[in-house]
Amino acid sequence: MKTEPGRSLKELNTFGVDVNADKLITITTAEELKQALSLPEIKTNRWMVLGGGSNILFTRDFNGTVILNKIKGIEKIKEDDTHIWIKAGSGEVWHELVLWCVNKNYGGIENLSLIPGSTGAGPIQNIGAYGVEIKDVIESVEAIMVEDGSLRVLTNSECLFGYRDSIFKHELKGKCIIVSVVFKLSKNPEVNTSYGAIKQELEKAGIIHPGIKDVSDAVIRIRRSKLPDPSALGNAGSFFKNPEVEKELYEKLKRDNETIPGFIQPSGKIKVPAGWLIEQCGLKGKRVGNTGTHKDQALVIVNYGNASGKEILDFADYVAAQVNSRFGITLEKEVNIV
Repeated sequence: MKTEPGRSLKELNTFGVDVNADKLITITTAEELKQALSLPEIKTNRWMVLGGGSNILFTRDFNGTVILNKIKGIEKIKEDDTHIWIKAGSGEVWHELVLWCVNKNYGGIENLSLIPGSTGAGPIQNIGAYGVEIKDVIESVEAIMVEDGSLRVLTNSECLFGYRDSIFKHELKGKCIIVSVVFKLSKNPEVNTSYGAIKQELEKAGIIHPGIKDVSDAVIRIRRSKLPDPSALGNAGSFFKNPEVEKELYEKLKRDNETIPGFIQPSGKIKVPAGWLIEQCGLKGKRVGNTGTHKDQALVIVNYGNASGKEILDFADYVAAQVNSRFGITLEKEVNIV
């Protein structure tokens, strides 16, 4: 366990916002996490956990202690003829875990390639892309309870997964810290190419019978062509969730906007791409000072180098207000605001 007072967090968040924390504690094991949670400053002062820093926007200095999660490790815990169960430390880089599984032909998470962040953040956000959500392959989640340091194992159903949602954002928010995730993956994987962009990318490459590596490679190419690299241009990926609207509102909007895309959900609501809504407001590639929407993807808000967190948040609120004014749809932030 390493402790650093007065630590800058600029290199620890993908927006590259320059803020400081009163103290940074780096932990590498579940036992070190328990030790950190027993410290007086954690018991009495403000604190937070930071993983890959890819889904967070700091709007000010953090007056408290940041626990940096670096719990690593990938292991097979059991297998049968068709499936294998993999346990990964919550501090593992998500994309590196995906590549580890793809290289061993363990299927189920290849569509989630190149999503930034740590493995432990996946269940919290129920990350998803290209027709797959992480809940589809999670067997269980292990977490340390903040109050007493006990280990709690939550089954898939106990995680209460929803669209970019889980119990960790609600009932257990601030009450536990994820230390590992168990995934149930296929040893005889069937690829999911239902998402149009993947089909097109595979066809372009002349691949007729794709394997999971082909799908992973296709997703990586797509994401790199559409999304800016956080190491080159600060961002946190998609800033807003894709809103789900009532069918009546969608049909009303379609009368005035014939090309509006919509995808029916199990609930009967219609999911509308937030990026499309933002683009229709003329905001794709719009820049205000040191921040703006990306030129190729309106859903991504970027830091051109010196933006403060408040600048970025103010711009995001402006974007949401424009969408609401034109379409009557409220955009919900996917990025966590601190």
